[in-house]
Amino acid sequence: MLFVCTGNRARSQMAEGWARQLAPPGVEVLSAGTEPNPKGVHPLAIEVMKEKAVDISRHRTKSLTELPGGFDYVITVCSEADAACPTLPARRQRLAWHLPDPDAATGSDAEVREFLRRIRDELERRLREFFSQPPFAGATP
Repeated sequence: MLFVCTGNRARSQMAEGWARQLAPPGVEVLSAGTEPNPKGVHPLAIEVMKEKAVDISRHRTKSLTELPGGFDYVITVCSEADAACPTLPARRQRLAWHLPDPDAATGSDAEVREFLRRIRDELERRLREFFSQPPFAGATP
């Protein structure tokens, strides 16, 4: 399972963290960016995931070119990544979950943190639903 966004800085990293926690045993989960951000994983993304006991502090930004091919599921979490790699294949299913860009969030640290919490919670909701469907339904993480 692969999560893709542009910078691989927040959305795809949070999705990878959630999927690692929620997926049934045997599901390999990775994330990458079409243009990985050299700043690394967004510090507030790490912080808000930690609030839910999901540790992404050891994650790093990665390029699609660093990963092996052949994913069963490819989920783009931003429209830019979806447009940048329209032919990135998935053996079973390709999904597009267009979520707002945390790097575009404005305001105080508290406001940006709340923005990231909303994305975190939406990713959790979508992944819980995704893993409740076949072929994952009935398997336990």
